[in-house]
Amino acid sequence: MAGSWQWAVLVLLPWLLMAVLITSWSSSGAFAISLPDEVRILMNLKAAFVNGEVELHDWEEASQSPCGWTGVTCNNVTFEVVALNISNLDLGGEISPMIGLMTSIQVLDLSGNNISGQIPVEMCNCTNMIHLDLSANNLNGEIPYLLSQLQYLEYLNLRTNHLSGPIPPSFAGLSNLRHLDMQYNNLSGPIPPLLYWSETLQYLMLKSNQLTGGLSDEMCKLTQLAYFNVRENKLSGPLPAGIGNCTSFQILDLSYNNFTGEIPYNIGYLQVSTLSLESNMLTGGIPDVLGLMQALVILDLSNNFLQGEIPPILGNLTSLTKLYLYNNNITGSIPTEFGNMSRLNYLELSGNSLTGEIPSEISYLTGLFELDLSDNQLSGSIPENISSLVALNLLNLNNNQLNGSIPAGLQQLTNLTLMNLSSNNFTGSVPEEIGMIVNLDILNLSSNCLSGQLPSSISNLEHLLDIDLSNNKFNGSIPSALGNLKSLGSLDLSRNHLQGPIPIELGQLVELTYLNLSFNHLSGAIPRNFERFPSSSFIGNPLLCQNISSSCGLDPQQPREMAPQRPSKTGSLGTSATWGITISALCLLALLTIVAIRYAQPHVLSKASNKTAHQGPPSFVIFHLGMAPQSYDEMMRLTENLSEKYVIGRGGSSKVYRCCLKNGHPIAIKKLYNQFSQNVHEFETELKTLGNIKHRNLVTLRGYSMSSGVGNFLFYDFMENGSLYDHLHGHVKNKLDWNTRLKIASGAAQGLAYLHKDCKPQVVHRDIKSCNILLDADMEAHVADFGIAKNIQPARTHTSTHVLGTIGYIDPEYAQTSRLNDKSDVYSFGIVLLELLANKKAVDDEVNLLDWVMSQLEGKTMQDVIDPHVRATCQDMDALEKTLKLALLCSKLNPSHRPSMYDVSQVLLSLLPVPSDEFDPTSKTGPPANQRRYVDMYSAKQTEALSLSNSSSGDTLLYNQFKEVISRKLT
Repeated sequence: MAGSWQWAVLVLLPWLLMAVLITSWSSSGAFAISLPDEVRILMNLKAAFVNGEVELHDWEEASQSPCGWTGVTCNNVTFEVVALNISNLDLGGEISPMIGLMTSIQVLDLSGNNISGQIPVEMCNCTNMIHLDLSANNLNGEIPYLLSQLQYLEYLNLRTNHLSGPIPPSFAGLSNLRHLDMQYNNLSGPIPPLLYWSETLQYLMLKSNQLTGGLSDEMCKLTQLAYFNVRENKLSGPLPAGIGNCTSFQILDLSYNNFTGEIPYNIGYLQVSTLSLESNMLTGGIPDVLGLMQALVILDLSNNFLQGEIPPILGNLTSLTKLYLYNNNITGSIPTEFGNMSRLNYLELSGNSLTGEIPSEISYLTGLFELDLSDNQLSGSIPENISSLVALNLLNLNNNQLNGSIPAGLQQLTNLTLMNLSSNNFTGSVPEEIGMIVNLDILNLSSNCLSGQLPSSISNLEHLLDIDLSNNKFNGSIPSALGNLKSLGSLDLSRNHLQGPIPIELGQLVELTYLNLSFNHLSGAIPRNFERFPSSSFIGNPLLCQNISSSCGLDPQQPREMAPQRPSKTGSLGTSATWGITISALCLLALLTIVAIRYAQPHVLSKASNKTAHQGPPSFVIFHLGMAPQSYDEMMRLTENLSEKYVIGRGGSSKVYRCCLKNGHPIAIKKLYNQFSQNVHEFETELKTLGNIKHRNLVTLRGYSMSSGVGNFLFYDFMENGSLYDHLHGHVKNKLDWNTRLKIASGAAQGLAYLHKDCKPQVVHRDIKSCNILLDADMEAHVADFGIAKNIQPARTHTSTHVLGTIGYIDPEYAQTSRLNDKSDVYSFGIVLLELLANKKAVDDEVNLLDWVMSQLEGKTMQDVIDPHVRATCQDMDALEKTLKLALLCSKLNPSHRPSMYDVSQVLLSLLPVPSDEFDPTSKTGPPANQRRYVDMYSAKQTEALSLSNSSSGDTLLYNQFKEVISRKLT
């Protein structure tokens, strides 16, 4: 009997142990869902999307494992799905409630998919979720309060949807939440007070909702919060009296709300770099204590009811780049201490009641980009030394009481695109030197006491769009050279003492849509091309004749909006007159049709000179046979007359088509549709030089076609994997691992180094950015658009300015010198390196990437800078650290402190891993121990600090060149 009992124990014990293990595993969730179950769940998710069959075509139910599917990442031990990133695929449809069964998922990104419906409440069962991004969709309804059960959640992005209702107070229970973005929704109600008790929240973005109520001192309990933005809501009441206790805040934006009362004095205790209180109903004065906020970079108090004088102590804000105080009730003078703010780029004080003179100390602000002092009561003359502001792009002194003459020294402001000196008391003549401000778009000198003849040098300003010289005392004739201003859209010379005929050359201004020559002493005939303008454009000129009717003496008493009507002597028209009018009307209609068709044509080439444009058939230059179309006709045939279906990209100056040549070779055709900044023949000469530049990391120019009639085209090699921007921020879904990013950075650096070091003369790119780094089939980097940024200008409008480079990448030195050089390319490349490391855009939510990185590194760790996917796929943290330090060195403010691109390329080459034999996926022995087959992004939930410790003393001499950053801790 005992033997039978022992035998039973031996037989049953293994089964009992297995049952215990299964129970244990099930309760822990380790194997809660089998692989076939995950396949079924994902297929259900796919079925709920409208475009799932197209965009997720490799999701197949017959698969044994989803780990190789688009957007799916598996744990490298359990093979469970831990990340699903299918963003920006325009999937449509809804989110299936089955998503709640994926209890092992840690990262879910469905952003940019046009998904509608509500957020499934079942999602609260995904209790291992760390990163949830549902932004840029059409989700509606309320936010499920049960999302608070996602206790590991660190990142939650619901921006740009149609979500409504309140912010769930239960979000206060998300004890690990660091990033919360709910901007651009329809959320209502107050901000839950419990949310202020979060001990981990670092980023809170609630911009553009319908939130009501006020702010309380409790907000300062967010001791880790750096970014607080409630812009464009309906918040009201006074600002919290204890707001100065929010010492962790770095960016504070409370603009476009209904806050009232005075600005609390203790706001000066904040350590923010951005303080925006714009467009509220704040009263009282500007607190002196603001002058102690040494960290301030942007201060915006505009559009309030502030009064009193500007505290001179604000001049102590030497880090300030933008100061906006416009549209208040501020009185007194402009403090001379403003001259101390040497980094200031924008100074806007318009719409106040400022008095006194413009201080000469303002000339010390040599980096100033915009100066707007309009709509005040300033007096005196324009300081002569204003010519020191060589970076100035906008000068607006409109509607003051300024007097004296217009300084000839303004000729030094060659970057100026808008100059408005109207509605003042300026006297004397307009200096001829004004024609040297070559980038001017808008010139307004109206309503002054200016006299003398109109300077013919204005005709040199080929970019002018708008001229207003009305209501002055100009005399003499209208310069015929004004007919050279081919871009001119508006011309107002009314209410002066101008004499003589209207130059027929003005009829060449085909872009002109507004003309006012009224109330002068003009004589002769109105040019036929001006018959499209109403008589109100010419009234008040008794000696002026209408060409079409030979009538002179346009009655100044006629209403401005009505053309004078010629009365009939008999009260009715005869047959001949009727036929004459009918024929004339038909001719006029035909003429207007021709003009309209011609006006609708895209203006491809520069309008600066008729001599610069190609006339007749297109010129066609091919540098490499078999690598570009052989003729214009062939290009049009291969692209079906540039059909939209061949378009693969658009930019501010061009459209790009993909074309497959007859030999099967794909190329990219870039059609330029804007102006050139120089003579077209000079541009062609430069293109021929660029066509001879070849390097494995440059996109080779294969040829070009130029013609003013049919368009201008550049032919390049086609890059199969698009741009780096596409992979970091766009529609491409395969995330780049660290080694691939480093390879791309190294390749791009080598291409730039070749342009800087080996090309004679040196080629400066001038617009390095992730969009201009293209990737071939092997993910090799190729730098595109080198050598043409200075020649191709974006389309100009009445409000546009032409600035070389791209915001976020452009060298800060450009604001002071208006020149870009090889060290400017180094700066831009440093920003690209930061993009690769942080996976963030150069400018996102009005936050500059470099500023964000520096703010995150204040604790001398890089865990909050490096993208989690980069960290998870990096086998060499030392290389990661050195790349970050190199990026910061490249982006030094002082160009002389930046390395050369050659040195940068050598550093990156040295960081590349040693190539090894690739793992054969068909092998049954499995991957090597040191190689991951599946990326385990969050399996350990590691959040330990990645300390930037000192490098070893064995670093090469190369690193010693950069020891300031490469070989010591970040500062």
